[in-house]
Amino acid sequence: MNLKNFVLESYDEMKNKVTWPKFSFLQNSAVLVLVASLIFALFIGVVDLGFENVMTWFYDLF
Repeated sequence: MNLKNFVLESYDEMKNKVTWPKFSFLQNSAVLVLVASLIFALFIGVVDLGFENVMTWFYDLF
């Protein structure tokens, strides 16, 4: 299989055989990922802050 044939068949497959999602679906998915990432980051930040306070309290005992 030569390079030209590969490129032509790849282009045909991407254009005619692949089902591409609608733009609105991609927007909704992006918003969902953004919100989930922010919630996860806030959760990790709160856990880190709590752990820092516990370790500071523990080391201040000694």
